Amino acid sequence: MSDPLAPLVGGVTGIGSVPGTDPREAAATVVGELEVPFLPELPSRGVGADMIGRGAGLLVDIGLDVSTTGYRIGVPDGRVARLTADYLERDLDAFEEAYEVARRRGAGLVKTQVAGPLTLAAGLELPTGHRVARDRGAMRDVAASLAEGLRRHVADLRRRLGADVVLQLDEPSLWSVVHGTVPALTKLDPIRAVPAPEAAELLASVVEALHDAGVPVLLHLCGPVDWDVVRRVPVDGALLDATRLTAADYEGFGELAESRTVVGLGLAPVAPAPRRRSAGDLAAPALRLYDEVGLPRRSLARATVTPVCGSPGSPGIRPILDACKEIRAVLTEVSAV
Repeated sequence: MSDPLAPLVGGVTGIGSVPGTDPREAAATVVGELEVPFLPELPSRGVGADMIGRGAGLLVDIGLDVSTTGYRIGVPDGRVARLTADYLERDLDAFEEAYEVARRRGAGLVKTQVAGPLTLAAGLELPTGHRVARDRGAMRDVAASLAEGLRRHVADLRRRLGADVVLQLDEPSLWSVVHGTVPALTKLDPIRAVPAPEAAELLASVVEALHDAGVPVLLHLCGPVDWDVVRRVPVDGALLDATRLTAADYEGFGELAESRTVVGLGLAPVAPAPRRRSAGDLAAPALRLYDEVGLPRRSLARATVTPVCGSPGSPGIRPILDACKEIRAVLTEVSAV
């Protein structure tokens, strides 16, 4: 039986968010440019289109609205609930159309991405105004609701495209949840850190629910990485900003690279630079990382190249994807030596 993740291994994909507000243009670009296209997110459209809004919109049987300070759950659905659903439907329609126009229906692998349970816990408010991360029971409820919403979301994508789907869980707030730095409602009532085993159990519950539905899962970690959590969660791989990893990450990264199918290296910049850097310069952090960790350079042939993170504020997604392809070519050449 073939591995559905094979197209990602040694390939190129994006992270999720892209600049602009036109879902048809974004979908046509990623489907036309990538072997493994991703469902674009367009946060520039405003409330309901950003990462937390989309994730909250996928929760099942949990009301959603906004307060003066952010997204609030556990309340009657308000206008923002309809808005998030409308944005997602438009994005799915545009992606389905682009896939059909490209004559790719019925085959291939596509990626969709949603905020994970820890990041939603850090970003969503309870009816009291406190963050979900303050209430362990609420965290479990959000994780269970998210798992069901993601199963439905992936099933919809499969139905529309006839393609295999890999899900990316965005967890930029994982470190904050585990290390107790999630902003609290008041300084006098701080949010306690969630121990790594407990955080991993919560994250694993979502991953395992998706695995039960036959969906491979990746983690995307663009902030500090808590490897004690990562190594406990049965994901199929992870996408990381390779330009930000330090010696403290080497052991964890080495374990990841040797044990998981997909190792994503964020290398292509998303912000304009004063001068254009060569593909060799952009690939250099990956070579240095593998050399210092002690991984053979031939392993770079299996790495997946991505932008360093999402790119809602960049001038355009196409130049970023072009840079990813150029970096991928450099890594392929180096790995063959």
